[in-house]
Amino acid sequence: MIKTPEQMTHEIKAQMRGGTGEVEILHLFDREELTGKSRLVAKLTMQQGCSIGFHEHGKEEEIYYILEGEGVFTENGQETIVFPGTATLTGNGSGHSIRNDQEQPLVLMAIVLLFA
Repeated sequence: MIKTPEQMTHEIKAQMRGGTGEVEILHLFDREELTGKSRLVAKLTMQQGCSIGFHEHGKEEEIYYILEGEGVFTENGQETIVFPGTATLTGNGSGHSIRNDQEQPLVLMAIVLLFA
């Protein structure tokens, strides 16, 4: 399957997971198009002051891959600066959040994989 950006689902989520501002979501593939053990494959964009609030991943894991900008990634209370090329993995009951304190938009890929 090949999809152009015009065929992808665009979504704006306000206060995502209890965060601040809005997160722009470009779903590369919708959940019903994914037949593997995944529920999200998307590009996320956060403007300055926006965040995804703290949330936990029990029977799944989430990968973030930073494409543009710089963010503050928090996993189980520990903050780390993330930048292009940085990848994060959160699962097995761990929790995380991410925020953009910079003027440049923070752009990342997010993939959620379900456990068997």
